[in-house]
Amino acid sequence: MSLSTDDIIFWEYGFFKLNATIVITWGLMLVMVVGARLITRRLSSDVHISRWQNMLEAIVSGILEQIKEIGVRNPEKYISYIGTLFLFIAFAALCTIIPGYEPPTGSLSTTAALAISVFVAVPLFGIEEKGFWGYLKSYLEPTFIMLPFNIISEITRTLALAIRLFGNMMSGAMILSILLVISPLVFPILMILLGLLVGMVQAYIFGILATVFIAAATQAARH
Repeated sequence: MSLSTDDIIFWEYGFFKLNATIVITWGLMLVMVVGARLITRRLSSDVHISRWQNMLEAIVSGILEQIKEIGVRNPEKYISYIGTLFLFIAFAALCTIIPGYEPPTGSLSTTAALAISVFVAVPLFGIEEKGFWGYLKSYLEPTFIMLPFNIISEITRTLALAIRLFGNMMSGAMILSILLVISPLVFPILMILLGLLVGMVQAYIFGILATVFIAAATQAARH
């Protein structure tokens, strides 16, 4: 049993490594892109719609409602980014029902990449809302003495995002692997269901935290 999908190397040449994290991540991305294309190619505005479109509209409406409840103005502007984060993490967790599959979110490199994307996206959204200098002024609030503390806060919350998701996903996968060895068949099945629930909760928390950070950046810029 490997502690991380980073340890599973398929190909290596010098500094370049093709590990399971990269392969599984790109595989999930490909499945999601193809699936989205198949589901959205025949969208209809009629009263009678397909079950796939009905499910898609329910997901989009749910994400939009969550963004609105947090207080983000123009939630339609951010749903593509926040929704993609949520769906990727949720889909990665959902695929744990496949035998031999290991979620890429159990790798610190993947969770760090997701957290870094939030770290980059938050100031970009803030700058777009108010402008470059207007957003930078938010780091000086309520006084210029807070500048280093606000910068440290930006960095530490990014680290917290990465480590929280990594720790929860990796520990769940390790516990499941151990139980598959030492326990009867029924108990691991229950653990798989529990792991799916934990994965969905982590996807929800990650998306909510990203939304909160964006809301804080854009609202601070407006004020």
